[in-house]
Amino acid sequence: MSDDLRVDHLRGIVMRAPGISSTTAFYTDQWGLHVAHQGDGITYLRGTGNEPFIYGLKDDSTYGIEYVHFGMPDRAAIDALHDQVVDKGAEVPSAPTALDGPFGGYGFEILDPDARRLRITADLEMRTTDEVHAYPRKVSHVVLNSPDMEGAQAWYESMLGFRTSDYSADQMVFLRCGSDHHSIALVRAQYPSVNHVAFEMAGIDSFMRGIGRMKQKGQIPSWGPGRHGPGNNPFAYFVSPSGFVIEFTAEVQQIDEATHEPKVWSRTDPEAMDQWMTAGPPTPAMRAVMAGRPDPGFPKGD
Repeated sequence: MSDDLRVDHLRGIVMRAPGISSTTAFYTDQWGLHVAHQGDGITYLRGTGNEPFIYGLKDDSTYGIEYVHFGMPDRAAIDALHDQVVDKGAEVPSAPTALDGPFGGYGFEILDPDARRLRITADLEMRTTDEVHAYPRKVSHVVLNSPDMEGAQAWYESMLGFRTSDYSADQMVFLRCGSDHHSIALVRAQYPSVNHVAFEMAGIDSFMRGIGRMKQKGQIPSWGPGRHGPGNNPFAYFVSPSGFVIEFTAEVQQIDEATHEPKVWSRTDPEAMDQWMTAGPPTPAMRAVMAGRPDPGFPKGD
């Protein structure tokens, strides 16, 4: 693995669902994002960080992930990573190319074992960071449900250089591409779907104030606030108008590559699930929403 290229960082995600672009006001008026660009049937939303957009809403006949968006440092790294994954036998619909979207860039797409589309880019038109108290600055992590958790884990490690940070019993694995404890997590499930997407706040006060803003607008957490064991991050989960689970978080554990050893966390010890013991376990209804709707993904070449 030492000679292999690794994906550099998580940029964000674009979701798809029937009429999802009509829910834009929820994300701008309540969740705390801002419109970066609106087109025909799609809205791109930015946080307070330097990414041009971190979340997308695309109208579609199916529910699921349009693509998970990762970044590389430059075009040379994009080309080298493309060659690496092709050599390893990945499903890569096209070669790296200049992107037609509103933010420019250069990149390519790859399909993971569950037929999810991953977009890997460089040279986007970045923006100036404008930290605002209690507003999300980036997508911290994306959690994916998979019927073959071990197979997906091996693929992300082999193809894209992810490293395993921790496990939640034998039901969940946390994978990192940078210093954040996890950018992707995989959950053992009956079918591929999105479990949730987490948005990072600048700190614990911003995290709590974001929850307060949501409560003032009539939105209470479906689970939380609490503080997870794996990742040591505070959490508060909400359900979006389209039925997707979204999370406020902050202070995600930073991994020291030289010393970190993956740990298996208990799923029966309440303090392993929530160190503060404020949230309790997720309700059956919350677990059902996190199971998501089956995501058909994208056939090769689509």
